[in-house]
Amino acid sequence: IQSVHEEKQQFACIICDKKFSRMGNMNYHIERVHESIRPFTCEICGKKFCQKTVMKKHVSSVHEGKKLFKCDLCDYCTSHKQSLKNHMLSVHEGSKTFTCKICNKAFFAKQKMNRHIASVHEGSKPFKCELCDKFFSQKTHMERHIASIHTGEKQFKCDICDYRFTQKSDVTRHIKIVHEGKKQFKCDVCDARFGVKTNKKKHLLSA
Repeated sequence: IQSVHEEKQQFACIICDKKFSRMGNMNYHIERVHESIRPFTCEICGKKFCQKTVMKKHVSSVHEGKKLFKCDLCDYCTSHKQSLKNHMLSVHEGSKTFTCKICNKAFFAKQKMNRHIASVHEGSKPFKCELCDKFFSQKTHMERHIASIHTGEKQFKCDICDYRFTQKSDVTRHIKIVHEGKKQFKCDVCDARFGVKTNKKKHLLSA
């Protein structure tokens, strides 16, 4: 009898090729990810979720501001244990074991590498905005687009300067960069530091 870790992942999703050890798990994946069946609705903001536990985590982190997992090396806090692990791997340990075979860009998670290949090299944009027919490679990008462009919803406010954002993560980044002056991205050539990674890239290109 095969153990849990030795189970063969023989059932492949016909849409994204993700593999599963059980057909039931594959069907669940298709319904929730590709067919967007989300029966659980947040009573505060109306956002829908595929699982009740995920909805509860959303309420706890987004609406109640609870962040139980804190990085021991910096001020990063998150409501998800996996997010903390990803933060440690990408920021502090610099672990990037998965490399794109097309452009050699490295990633700390295989899922992120596959997403990069699909969106950047294959041009895959499966998520369509129903309001303007614009397509996106990630659902979160589509939701951010709808909130900022179509609904103008900016429910997250900075406690220091009253500036408002469409996502809570943007508030956190805003406070760190603007009010706390934190610049974690250092130029590889000189001593210049930047609060935003894209600004570092622009600096390197212009140097």
